[in-house]
Amino acid sequence: MKIYAVGGAVRDELLGLKVTDRDYVVVGATPQDMLRLGFKPVGKDFPVFLHPKSHEEYALARTERKTARGYKGFKIHAAPDVTLEDDLARRDLTINAIAKDERGRIVDPYGGVKDLKAGVLRHISPAFAEDPVRILRVARFAARFEFDVAKETLDLMRAMTQNGEVDALVAERVWQELAKGLMEAKPSHMFEVLRQCGALNKILPEVDRLFGVPQPLEYHPEIDTGAHIMLVIDYAASKNFSLPVRFAALTHDLGKGVTPRSQWPHHPGHEARSVELVKALCKRIKVPAACRDLALLAAKYHGEAYRAQELKPATLVRLLQALDAFRKPQRFVEFLEACGCDFHGRTGFETRLYPQAEYLQNALLAAQSVNAGEIAKRVGKPGQIAANVRAARIAAVKSRLKPAV
Repeated sequence: MKIYAVGGAVRDELLGLKVTDRDYVVVGATPQDMLRLGFKPVGKDFPVFLHPKSHEEYALARTERKTARGYKGFKIHAAPDVTLEDDLARRDLTINAIAKDERGRIVDPYGGVKDLKAGVLRHISPAFAEDPVRILRVARFAARFEFDVAKETLDLMRAMTQNGEVDALVAERVWQELAKGLMEAKPSHMFEVLRQCGALNKILPEVDRLFGVPQPLEYHPEIDTGAHIMLVIDYAASKNFSLPVRFAALTHDLGKGVTPRSQWPHHPGHEARSVELVKALCKRIKVPAACRDLALLAAKYHGEAYRAQELKPATLVRLLQALDAFRKPQRFVEFLEACGCDFHGRTGFETRLYPQAEYLQNALLAAQSVNAGEIAKRVGKPGQIAANVRAARIAAVKSRLKPAV
């Protein structure tokens, strides 16, 4: 029996990155051997065990054979005669098929170390095409490492898209990989790779159709709406914003993708169209509520946030109420972060000031200074309480901000 460290831990160690989780492959062993050594079985589809002390995962060397379309259509074979090379061959990319033995020696049968040094994502064998999730994984790795995808790998991904493998992806896996990709260092790379192989049109057609749609030059020096969205999500990543903020950044302008060409480069009413598209997208790929709700608010109100300093006190209070800022102040902060990403995600705007965020924060602070309980006691009549609280909030905002309106 031989044990090898494999996969991401070996890859990241060679890249000089911090390693948190380690996975191991065990060659020449049976499930009974592992049980005798005190390992605890946890695998359902194939033999995986937890180390009795470290609780790290140890999997028996295995091979996989495609039996049906989709990422679950595989037959697993795990036996003592499966070699390390056999096990590594079933993996997606050469950089993920590097092993290290118990003496620290690198085992690299498929040239993963060379591709790491060259910054290339390359598939190991034609078996790559058997699992459509690998398209998303490659795109995500491009976002994480800022590596290029080998031409032959991109060609294979394009063929997989064209033959319908992407259509077999289930919503949960699509969201899982997209969410991970959005949280990488350069999320725009993920979408660029998905566009190059045609998968973005299948997975997120609402985003794909933004590319090639023009915007007014005076507001968007980058002109192209898709290019703008890529700048927006990369800015969100540079600030280490949360997943809900990054998803809202991605989807806030979806309505521009369906603006009639006769109205280009302007997009009247795109906010309302964006809301409907965000709703449909979130339902289709089962986006979590926190991400969905913030995305809907950003889609509907990012334009008003941009014009915050032009709004009357009454309009500011109405906006705060619509954003539910009084009950959910932290989500209000995330809304402002998403709007800030929209502002900064334009060519030449990366370091400009975005005073609207502070202005709206001050408006909320002013409105929050109103004691609704005291007003309720003073007014007495339940039907008049809300109107009196609103009037007091408007007066407080007007007094604090003194807007020139």
